[in-house]
Amino acid sequence: MRKGAHSISAATAEHYVWGDGADGWHLVRAPGLSVIQERMPPGSAEQRHRHAVARQFFFVLTGRLLIEVEGVLHSLDAREGLEVAPGMAHEVRNDSASPAEFLVISQPPSHGDRMNVASERSTTSG
Repeated sequence: MRKGAHSISAATAEHYVWGDGADGWHLVRAPGLSVIQERMPPGSAEQRHRHAVARQFFFVLTGRLLIEVEGVLHSLDAREGLEVAPGMAHEVRNDSASPAEFLVISQPPSHGDRMNVASERSTTSG
């Protein structure tokens, strides 16, 4: 193993709680890159927002996520992902009866780069 390299998982990563009982684990927390594993309970949603600089990629590990991006609703199942470009308003939610686990990869890290915007529930599928 190279100096500074080590394995990491939700069991060993820094944990935080957000929203209505959702969990997050910082798998990579570096100046140019953030990789977070998140778990959303059934029926939960985050606040709709945008990032001025950060580009994000959401990748579902288990369950199903709905991601609204600029009025278009995307339904993602396990092993599917979606890229959200900087400046695009988006909201992630779990309308299913089961928890959803997913990765959020942000470049650069999105913390401190978030602006909340009004919620827009859409029925348009993408």
